[in-house]
Amino acid sequence: MALAEAKADAIVSRLKSTAQFEAEAHSTLLITADTVVVYEGIIREKPSSKEEAREFIKGYSGGQAEVVGSVLVTNLKTGKRKGGWDRAEINEGFTLNVAGGLMLEHPMTLPFVEAVVGTTDTVMGLPKALTEKCILEAL
Repeated sequence: MALAEAKADAIVSRLKSTAQFEAEAHSTLLITADTVVVYEGIIREKPSSKEEAREFIKGYSGGQAEVVGSVLVTNLKTGKRKGGWDRAEINEGFTLNVAGGLMLEHPMTLPFVEAVVGTTDTVMGLPKALTEKCILEAL
């Protein structure tokens, strides 16, 4: 959640430096999010190299990874913020662009996934139900 909040703070700070911010804020919601993979108690973000990605993927064999996604909705007119987090577990399980190097929808990964406990949209990076809930609460 801290990274989603930091992203929102940085964007709001930049927006406030523009002259049109106050005039346009009446109808604007800012949505920020972040996703990490937790495996054996260790947070895995995007792999820094192909070697690290290979290590991550090899390590998932026979294990269980947990994806934790956070969403923060900021009402730019009122400053009201609503956020939350969602998680999904992946039993068994290629890229440098995703948290933990684990891309559920990748054709080389999907055949090895036995189960997803939670929603696939959480695994893919933006939990829809949580995002909708936060939007409604921020209005």
